[in-house]
Amino acid sequence: MKPPSSPIGIGGPGGPGGPGGPGGPGRNIAPKVRPKNTYATIKRLWSYLGRQRTGMLLATLLTLLGSVVGLVGPYLMGKAVDDYIIPHDYGGLVRLCLFMLGFYVLGNIVSWVQSYVMTGVSGRTVQELRHDVFDRYQALPLPFFDSRSHGELMSRATNDIENVSNSLNQSVIQMLTSIITLIGSLIMMLRLNLALTGVSMVCIPLMWIATKKIAELSRTNFKGQQQALGALNGFIEETVSGQNTVKAFRREAAAVRQFQAINRNLNQAGIKAQIVSGMVGPVMNVVNNLSFALIAAVGGWMALHDWTTIGVIVSLLTYSKQFNRPINELANQYNMVQSAIAGAERVFEVLDTDTEFEEQRDTHILDAVKGEVVFSEVTFGYNRERPILKHVSFAAKPGDKIALVGPTGAGKTTIVNLLTRFYDIDAGSITIDGVDIRQVDKNHLRGKLGMVLQDAYVFSGSIRENIRYGRLQATDEEIEAAAKLANADSFITKLPQGYDTLLTSEGSNLSHGQRQLLTIARTILADPAILILDEATSSIDTRTEMHILDAMRTLMKGRTSFVIAHRLSTIQDADRIIFIRDGEIAEQGTHRQLLEAGGLYYELFTSQFQRVV
Repeated sequence: MKPPSSPIGIGGPGGPGGPGGPGGPGRNIAPKVRPKNTYATIKRLWSYLGRQRTGMLLATLLTLLGSVVGLVGPYLMGKAVDDYIIPHDYGGLVRLCLFMLGFYVLGNIVSWVQSYVMTGVSGRTVQELRHDVFDRYQALPLPFFDSRSHGELMSRATNDIENVSNSLNQSVIQMLTSIITLIGSLIMMLRLNLALTGVSMVCIPLMWIATKKIAELSRTNFKGQQQALGALNGFIEETVSGQNTVKAFRREAAAVRQFQAINRNLNQAGIKAQIVSGMVGPVMNVVNNLSFALIAAVGGWMALHDWTTIGVIVSLLTYSKQFNRPINELANQYNMVQSAIAGAERVFEVLDTDTEFEEQRDTHILDAVKGEVVFSEVTFGYNRERPILKHVSFAAKPGDKIALVGPTGAGKTTIVNLLTRFYDIDAGSITIDGVDIRQVDKNHLRGKLGMVLQDAYVFSGSIRENIRYGRLQATDEEIEAAAKLANADSFITKLPQGYDTLLTSEGSNLSHGQRQLLTIARTILADPAILILDEATSSIDTRTEMHILDAMRTLMKGRTSFVIAHRLSTIQDADRIIFIRDGEIAEQGTHRQLLEAGGLYYELFTSQFQRVV
């Protein structure tokens, strides 16, 4: 039985948007995604930021300086009114205006430098984090991938890290700026006039309630929008991947109609989300203008009674706007930071998962492998409660060709997955040249094994690079020699760029048989001691199968080989054929012996022969 995801082919020593509304105050309303352990995650994220101490310190100092510049401006405006405009001191006013202009220019320069520094800090931090995640993916065991979808794993390496990046680049500094501005504005307002400061506070509860209600409603709508977007993306991916089937059954028009329905749902959900989030700006403007009007009215009345000055009112009006804006920004940025921390938690879960290349104290080195493989009372299950293999025992002598046959789900692929230690056995032992493979480092073990899978996987890049994947230090001459042995050279040289022909994603510009010949050439180049061929000729036409079988015979010469095959005609020359049924060895022997026995293999062979006839 095959595990939920196919094993990874190996060679020799070379190895194997978030929702948002329109522009304005409400554009960054983020869904509330709560982390499980905020403090521990922030502490760990800070350890990554700690590697950029100089940049972080400089960004913090620049943020502080920029915020101070922003706080001084309103005070100078009040001074201009009281000390220069009302007394008609135009010379002093010009000097003050020039001073303020320089001050504001300085503030903008500081803001740009701060943004530049923080962008570098966050970029380098996220680069390290993304590298660590990808590096960990390469070291994780197959059971980790079996229990998670490819989409989820991609999301952790892209979307979750992008959330962290956005938070580091925008939210952290924005929150710091908002806090400094909020506290600084309040202090300056209290220094200027206590009574008018109290008046400006009247509208804050109203602002808080309005923001909270709109944000909750907006998150609900954005969640619906994201769900509709996910449905649309899923339908597009499914339809594009299955274009052959769509066209074969003439369902193009039906697919378009279904797409229109899903697209209409997304459009409606998006409009609803944008309308609600767009309410934040107008509502905040109403509340801010109400506060502005109250300060102006009360301040004007106080000025008429000489209890304050016009300049103080002007300063307070400006500080009032600066005070109200950070409240909304802090609420919004807080949710974004929470979402980013939750994403960071998911990333750290990957980094905390134990790798399969754990250190072993008593590791054995397999030098000059002869290829004697022994399975002794091997029991294994992907789920321990449901064993797939039960007390499987057999031996392969050096150079033997062992064929594994049997019905789908019997456990054939599981046997080779255990030999490569993609999974470790639950009971029994597997030895190579008398050494238990559990005492051999996995990376070293796989360097002695070569695998050719049913799904011939090639990578984006040139044909030469794909063959070199078997042994990265191989020369061009060695690559071409391996291709000739694999019967791949004849079709490669007919391509426009020959060995430098670039392959598209998953090698779609080659036939399945051509891709299979490339994987055989890759394995020949790796020069493994033991071979595993997992249904390598499945779904191949007879002519191509002849080329592949010839290449496989070259590959298997002098090597212990394990062949999984449904086409029994390809394994009649095997030294031993093992028939697996329900995780147990039902019978074994040579082709002739099993036919003479008239058992399960005889029935299977006879049924295939009758179908051919």
